[in-house]
Amino acid sequence: MSVANILHMSTGDGESSYAKNSLLQCFKIADLGCSSGKNTLLFASNIVDIVDEVYTENNGKPPQFEVCLNDLFGNDFNNIFKMLPDFYAKFRKEKSANPGLCFVSVVPGSFHGRLFPDKSLHFVHSSYSVRWLSQVSIMPKLH
Repeated sequence: MSVANILHMSTGDGESSYAKNSLLQCFKIADLGCSSGKNTLLFASNIVDIVDEVYTENNGKPPQFEVCLNDLFGNDFNNIFKMLPDFYAKFRKEKSANPGLCFVSVVPGSFHGRLFPDKSLHFVHSSYSVRWLSQVSIMPKLH
């Protein structure tokens, strides 16, 4: 018996097949120039809700979510950290029927420079920070 007959992908559409288990594993979101108030996590909640709804409608398991909050080094990220327990509690309560996981991190620095590896983000958001730009920023293509 050859190795190819023993070691191969699962075939068909069964529960352990590639077709059922090859969906997106992690959905990565970035907020460039985030605030440090109550609205900081609002955009992330909205995106998570939309993606979760699409997966639920298609009988799929939602991916894990990674939310990267970015602002200059002077931002009071401690305010954001203090909001996380309530955010996580609300997230768990609302997603109890289909609980995905959500991880929040901060990425301090200027978005005029490089903050993330190539092709590592699925959704990038910037709200009011764009109007405060002090220079033109060329964003890399996010394929």
